[in-house]
Amino acid sequence: MQSWIRSDRIRSSGTFCTGVALMVATLFSWSSPLAGTPNFTTATAASVDENSITASNIRQTSQPRWIEIDLSEQRLRAWEGKRLVYSYRISGGKRSTPTPIGRFRINSKYRTHRMRGRGYNIPDVPYTMYFYRGYAIHGAYWHNRFGTPVSHGCVNLPVKQARNLYRWASTGTLVVVRK
Repeated sequence: MQSWIRSDRIRSSGTFCTGVALMVATLFSWSSPLAGTPNFTTATAASVDENSITASNIRQTSQPRWIEIDLSEQRLRAWEGKRLVYSYRISGGKRSTPTPIGRFRINSKYRTHRMRGRGYNIPDVPYTMYFYRGYAIHGAYWHNRFGTPVSHGCVNLPVKQARNLYRWASTGTLVVVRK
């Protein structure tokens, strides 16, 4: 009986050691998928003033994707470096619930998301990308007044255009919002 217990311990310790060896080998062989890739995004310095922002104002060492939101024009532009990829009419925040101005990053993305706040409760908001607190860029199926500020501070797009932008942008993409 004792030899059976000892052999069971040897077998289980061998399994344990094999598991540890595999974990150690995995740790040492793992490298970030971005290691050695010079095209990783680190947008470092965007110059934003009241009048203009250009692609040349943003120094980037890699993945040069960024989103510009011009509230005075009610227009969103998606850039890859100096090349314009998308230009869409939006609906930003009303005067009583303005869209925040500044430099942000997309911090989370949801294919659909329920949005609730004072005076609204909208289920299944499509292609939602949060960039600052409860503020997001997202599709709007409940209105067709793009080009006019009608939101509670979010940036509304037609659903098909929101889908394009959602697929194009990633978490961490720079979002510059200006008047």
